[in-house]
Amino acid sequence: MDPPLYQLKADFFKTLGHPVRIRVLELLSVREQAVAEMLPQVGVEPAALSQQLAVLRKANLVTTRREGSNVYYRLASPDLADLLHVARGILTGVLQGQAELLAGLRATQ
Repeated sequence: MDPPLYQLKADFFKTLGHPVRIRVLELLSVREQAVAEMLPQVGVEPAALSQQLAVLRKANLVTTRREGSNVYYRLASPDLADLLHVARGILTGVLQGQAELLAGLRATQ
C-alpha cells in the first residue's frame, strides 16, 4: 500500500528542514551553481555541503550535470523557487504580527 499523501508531504518538508538545504535551494533558485560557487555563500565545510546536497539529490529536489571536474546543481523544478518565495511571504507576515504584538506589550507597560 502506498503511503498517504500527507505522509509524503511530511517527508518532503522534513527534507527541507535544514538551514543549509534551504540556503542551497535559495541559491539555486537564482541560477545553476557549482559546489565551489556555493561554498562561500553557504558558510559550511565542503563535506557538510556535500552531505546536504546528497540529501537534496536523493529527494529529487536538485539535479546535476558534470562539466570537466565541476559538478553543477540546479533545481529539479521551478516550483521549489515559488515555494521558497511563498514561505518568505508567510514568515514576513508572522514576524510583522509578532512585532506588532511586541509593540503593543511595550506600550502597556
